[in-house]
Amino acid sequence: MKRITILGSTGSIGTQTLDVARWRGYQIAALGAGKNSDLLLEQINEFKPRLVACDESIVTQIKPHLPAGVKLVSGPEGLDEAAQIEADVVVAAISGSAGLRSTVAALRAGQNVALANKEAMVVAGPLVWQEARKHGASITPVDSEHSALFQCLVGESKESIASLVLTASGGPFRLEPRDLSKVSPAQALKHPNWAMGAKVTIDSSTLFNKGLEVLEAHYLFEIPLEKIEVVIHPQSLIHSLVRFKDGNLKAQIGPHDMRIPIHYALEYPERPQIPLKPLELKGSWELFEPDHNRFPCLNLAYRAGHMAGVAPCALNAADEIAVKAFMDGKIAYTDIAKVLEETLEHLEQAPLSWETLAETDRLTREHWAKKL
Repeated sequence: MKRITILGSTGSIGTQTLDVARWRGYQIAALGAGKNSDLLLEQINEFKPRLVACDESIVTQIKPHLPAGVKLVSGPEGLDEAAQIEADVVVAAISGSAGLRSTVAALRAGQNVALANKEAMVVAGPLVWQEARKHGASITPVDSEHSALFQCLVGESKESIASLVLTASGGPFRLEPRDLSKVSPAQALKHPNWAMGAKVTIDSSTLFNKGLEVLEAHYLFEIPLEKIEVVIHPQSLIHSLVRFKDGNLKAQIGPHDMRIPIHYALEYPERPQIPLKPLELKGSWELFEPDHNRFPCLNLAYRAGHMAGVAPCALNAADEIAVKAFMDGKIAYTDIAKVLEETLEHLEQAPLSWETLAETDRLTREHWAKKL
């Protein structure tokens, strides 16, 4: 029986991973979660993990209700412990930069990591690969687009690749309204195809999430930025494509269901049967160029990637603060891009290291938290 650990078990990817666990009969080695005590307790009682890590603020709510034999830990150190407990696969699904530390802890323990936390690769890609290779760990992508690229590249040589093509739905504002300055958080949270967490949904609407995915693909597959394309595909059924130098293209196609790439990451290289209805191949599928003027965040992500060093880290930190400020009604929707642009314009560049990443992340957050 396969044993898995889920870091971020109460989030969107975490709960869908537990759906897969039910299908496959996995044993849950450990769960890592934040502050959702009610859902975490439900998960604990159903799956009986050996270890549970949670936010320190809910320890008193969780501890009295723990089943016998379940160890409870808390805080960042607790997540590290959860990441390192013996398991066949660790699903790294804590969103944002908060998930970086536990992802690295899993890699340092030589774990097989199913990576759903794109920010870990975005802000620290070369360092993440350094840790994985040093400790004999593996990384399999969970994001639907990167899972698609991974699947298209199985059996192919890197030398044969002409470019990687990421698809984007275009979000809720692909065509309307023309004036985005009056967009509300409620409007931005209405993604046309996917059910995701609030932060990634807002980022999807600005195309910044696609920018993060460009950077993730750049570092994950170690492909130059110049060889990474983005196309708008409103139907979100073609998840990504690979162009090859001989003129051929390979595409991965599937329904709007994250459980499919999660299942693939957990079972790779096998493809066992799952209880989902097959995708019906009908209807019209469209592909368009992104509107870079309407959605400047995409180009800003490319710009950060070309700057390299700590630029992606600064951009990611600024976006997390800006999106929260927008959600709290402190800034306009269009101000998100302005925050990102100003961050890059005034960045004090530094070579990439764990120390410079931590310092850049801290300074960027402090600057924008005060200013916004």
